[in-house]
Amino acid sequence: MNLTSEQMDALQELGNIGAAHAATTLSTMLNTSIEMNVPEISVIDLSRIHEYISDEIAAMVLFRIDGELSPGGYLLLHVPVESAIRLVNVMLGEHDMNRAMNEMDRSALLEIGNIMVSAFLDATAGLLNTVMIPSPPDLVIDMPHAALQVIITSQLEENGNNVVLFRTELKSSEYALASNLLLLPNPPVLKDMIHKLERLLSNTSQR
Repeated sequence: MNLTSEQMDALQELGNIGAAHAATTLSTMLNTSIEMNVPEISVIDLSRIHEYISDEIAAMVLFRIDGELSPGGYLLLHVPVESAIRLVNVMLGEHDMNRAMNEMDRSALLEIGNIMVSAFLDATAGLLNTVMIPSPPDLVIDMPHAALQVIITSQLEENGNNVVLFRTELKSSEYALASNLLLLPNPPVLKDMIHKLERLLSNTSQR
């Protein structure tokens, strides 16, 4: 899990390209501008993940990354519950913010997550010259720290207590929405990504 500064920069650019495409799809769905920060890439201890993601109750749409890379990577759309209800209201033409999330809301969030994550993976796969497709999504509504611990410890390969976290925040000022895209690759997936990025950079420098 020791990454060089060049590897971190390359991975950050990869995340930036994927997140930009996801932001564009969200902007199209909402017909409004979406602000996006530069992706943060951190190698963190699992016990400190709450320092990077607010622990307020959130809707989290989880996808396993399938395709030609090694198995074991996950991509997560994280939306605090208040923003999730606003997001669904905009999509469905609803106005009530003081309600519990229902099955229609859950279905809408799954579809929104599927569209955004597919855009992210299409863009990054195109850059890496590989195939990356999302699995059918799972929706969890819980405190992120608890949910991410379960996801990471039970579904990612063992790597001590460390995890590589890619985080990009997407916002809409018009609708007061905030969300995060989180990429959680296990070591084999991360090695595949780095190998493909280094080969891409090497080919580019030789031209």
